Amino acid sequence: MAEDDRTFLGATGGLLGFVALSAVAGVLITAAVTPALALAGVAANGSISIFEGLPSALSIGELAEGSNIYATNPDGTDRKLATFYEQNREEVGWDRISQFAKDAAVAVEDPRFYDHGGVDLQGTVRAVAITLFNENDPQGGSSLTQQYVKNVLVQNAVMAAGTEEEKEAAVALAIAPTANRKLKEIRMAIALEKKYSKSEILRGYLNIAHFGGTVYGIEAASKYYFGGVSAKDLTLEQAASLIAIVNNPEKFRLDRAESEKNGAANGYQANHLRRDYILDRMLEHKKITAEQHAAAVAVPVTPVITSPSTGCHEAGGSGFFCDYVYWTIRNDDAFGATPDERIENLRRGGMEIYTTLDLELQVASEAAVNENVPSVDPRFDVGATAVTVQPGTGRVLAMAQNKSFSNDPEILEANGPGWTSLNYNTDIDYGGSSGFQPGSTYKVFTLAEWLNAGHSLRESFDGRKQVFSRWIDSCNGNFTERFDPRNDDGRIASDAVNATKWSVNSGFMAMAAKLDLCKIKQTAEAFGIHRANGDPLQMNPSDVLGTQEVAPLTMAAAFAGIANNGVTCDPIVIDRILDRTGAEIAPPKSNCRQSVTPSVAAAMAYAMRQTFAGGGTAEASNTGFDVPHIGKTGTTDDAKDTWMIGASTTAATAVWVGNVVNDANLRRLDFDSGAAATARHRIWPRIMANADARWGGAAFAEPDSSAFRVVLRDIPDVRGRSLDEARSILEGAGFGVADAGPQDSELPAGQVSSTEPAGTAPQGSVLNVYTSNGALVLLPAVVGLSEKEARAALSAFSVHVSTVPVTGEAQDGRVTASNPPAGTPLRAGSAVEITVGARKPAPPAG
Repeated sequence: MAEDDRTFLGATGGLLGFVALSAVAGVLITAAVTPALALAGVAANGSISIFEGLPSALSIGELAEGSNIYATNPDGTDRKLATFYEQNREEVGWDRISQFAKDAAVAVEDPRFYDHGGVDLQGTVRAVAITLFNENDPQGGSSLTQQYVKNVLVQNAVMAAGTEEEKEAAVALAIAPTANRKLKEIRMAIALEKKYSKSEILRGYLNIAHFGGTVYGIEAASKYYFGGVSAKDLTLEQAASLIAIVNNPEKFRLDRAESEKNGAANGYQANHLRRDYILDRMLEHKKITAEQHAAAVAVPVTPVITSPSTGCHEAGGSGFFCDYVYWTIRNDDAFGATPDERIENLRRGGMEIYTTLDLELQVASEAAVNENVPSVDPRFDVGATAVTVQPGTGRVLAMAQNKSFSNDPEILEANGPGWTSLNYNTDIDYGGSSGFQPGSTYKVFTLAEWLNAGHSLRESFDGRKQVFSRWIDSCNGNFTERFDPRNDDGRIASDAVNATKWSVNSGFMAMAAKLDLCKIKQTAEAFGIHRANGDPLQMNPSDVLGTQEVAPLTMAAAFAGIANNGVTCDPIVIDRILDRTGAEIAPPKSNCRQSVTPSVAAAMAYAMRQTFAGGGTAEASNTGFDVPHIGKTGTTDDAKDTWMIGASTTAATAVWVGNVVNDANLRRLDFDSGAAATARHRIWPRIMANADARWGGAAFAEPDSSAFRVVLRDIPDVRGRSLDEARSILEGAGFGVADAGPQDSELPAGQVSSTEPAGTAPQGSVLNVYTSNGALVLLPAVVGLSEKEARAALSAFSVHVSTVPVTGEAQDGRVTASNPPAGTPLRAGSAVEITVGARKPAPPAG
C-alpha cells in the first residue's frame, strides 16, 4: 500500500473528528468575525453550551528561568560566575525585542493575528481539512494565541512535575493530538484575548517559544545563535532565521554544524529555506519593503554559537567556590523541602545570587597555589588548597585548588588528573573529599582546653619524650593505652607557649595527659570541628596530634573563631539573593557562638603569635606587613599532609598541600617552586599579604595576668628514699620526675641523694632526681684522739693521712684538728691532714 493511501477506518475516523469539530463552527465563526460578540459568551445552541463548558481560565505561571551566581570585582562591581538553568531563557519586555522578530512571527505564524479574537477560523478549518484527509501532511492551523496557550500549558506541566519521568508524562498529556485538547486550547485562547492585549500575548509567545535544545525565549536564542546579540538588536535576516526555528526546533536549529541536512557544509539549508519563506511572507504582508527583502535573502545564514555559562564549569578558577555555592543551596532547606526541589528552584527560579567571593583575593589565592604546586605530578596524586574566611561573619572570601573544576564526565576523562569534580576544601556532603589529617594544627584545641581547665600558659609540665599511658575520658571512661609520640626535633617544651611555638608533640601529649580527652573533643566541636566524611568526631590519644580527617574550610573557620575573641561563625557563601521580580530573599545566615571565653581566646592568640617569632614553626610565613597574626603549622606522619593555618583579625586562611590519595613523603620531594614540604610557606604569606594590604588587622587582645600564673610548690624531702618511692612522692605533689642518674654521695648506693632544684619549684615542673653511687664517706671525728688512734680510725675509710705537728703549749700528743673537718664527705683515697700537739716531756727520774 502506498504511504499516502488511507484506510477506510482512518478516513472514517477523520471524518467523524471533522464533524465533531464542526459542531462548534458557529462559535468559531463568531469568534473570528466578531471577537467582541464571541467573548460576550452568548450561547445560541447546544454546541456553544458544550464549548463554553470547557475550562477557559489559563493560569500563566512564571516561566522557567535560570539563576545567576555572582562574585565581587575589585572595584565593587558584580561579575557573573555561572548560570544554572533547565531552560536557557531570559525573559525580556516588549521594547527589548526587535520589531523584525515580532513582524516575522506574525507574518508566518498568524497573519490575521491582529484581526481575530484568539482563533483564526480560516486557518483552523483549512488545517483540519488537510490534516484529516492527508495524514502525511499534518497542519498546525493554530493562531499565535493558541500556540501561546499550548506553550503555557506545557510550561505549567513542566514546572509542576518533579522527576524527569513526571515531566515527560505531563508534557505528553499537554500536547496530546486530541480534539478535546484542541477545543480546550481554543476556549482558553478566546478567554486570553479578553484579558490581555495583542502586544502582551505576542511578547509572551516570543519569551516562551522553544528554539531548540535547552534554548527558550527570543533573548536567549538571539544571544546563543548570534554571538551574544540581544533580541532588540537582531537584523532582519537574523530575526527570520530565529523565527524559522520555532516551527520545528530540532529540524531548523543552527547549532549542529555537522548536520547533513542543516549544517555548515550546505549553508544551513533547511533553516535558510525556511528563513527565506518567512521573508517572503513578511514582504507579502507588507512588513518589509522589496529592497529589505532582496538584501536579506542575499545574506547567508552564519550562526555564531555562543554557549551560555552552564553550571560551575565556566567559572574558571572560581569553579570550586561556585560548586560549594551549588551544594549549599542543595543542602539548605531555605531553598526547598528536598534536595531535588532546591535544585529545581535554582534551575527554574530566576534567582540572582550574590556571593561572598572576593575576586581580588581569589585571583591572588589561585596564583599562589598554582605557581607553587603543580596540578599533576607523575610521582603522586598531588593536591593543594587555600581557603580564606572572614572572622566575625563566616563569609568565605576565597577558595582555590591546584586543579581545574568540572563535573562533566567527558571533560574529566578527556583532560586527565589535572581536572576534578572534588572540592578538597569542603566536606563530602558539599561536593568535597573525605578530608585530610590536620596534623599539628589540631593542637590548638588541646591548648584551648588546657586554658579552659584553669592551667596557664607558663605552667610547667614534663614535656620530655616519653611513653604516655594513663588517660582521662569522661565520655567513655578512663583507660590505659601506651602512646609514644615522635618529636620532629630534639627540642623540649615545658610550657604551653613553647609547646605551641615549636609544635612539640610530647609537650602537647603531656598537656593532654592532664586533661579530659572528651572535653578536648567537645572544645574542638565548639569551634565547629567535625569530620569531613560525616562520621562522628573521635578522641583517642593520637587525635591530640590531628589524625582525624577534616576539611580545610572547617579549619579556617575555627581559626577565624580564635581570632574573633573566641566567637566562631559557620562558613557562609551567599550575601544576597533577589528573586525574578527583584525582591529580596533572605540568604542562609551564619551560626555564630562563643566557643571559648574571650580571656581563653586571648591566651590562645598569645601562644599562637609566637609561632611567627624567631625559631617558631611559622616564621617562614611572615607576610612583611605590620599586621599581627596567629598561626599554627601541621605536618602529619611521614609528611603526607602539610598545613599552614593562620589569621589576622580580618582574614583567616588555611593552606593544605599533600597527597590526595597516596602516601608520598613531601620532605623527600621538590616542586619547581622549591621543597614540596615548604610550599605551604610560599602560598600562605602571598594570600595573607593581599588581605593585610587591603584590610589590615587590629592587635589581638592581651591575656590577663592569670594566663601567665606560675604556682610554686614545696618540694618534699626524699633523700634516702628509693627512686621509685621518691617518684611516687614527688608526682603526688604535682611534679614531674627526671632520673638524673647517680652522683657521689655518702648515702648507700641507690638511695636518692638530692633533687634539683630543692626547696620550691613551679607546679608541674620536672625535678632532676639524683641517686647515690655510694662513692663518698663521712670523715669521722678524730680530735682528742692520739695520733695512733686517729690513724687507726681513718684507715678504715681508705684515706691518706698526714700529720702536722703543733708547737707551743703541749697537747700530750693528741689530735687538735683535721682538714677537712669531721662530717665532710670524702671519696676513697682523699688526703686528710691531722694536727697533733707536742707530747708533754717525761717527768725527771727520781
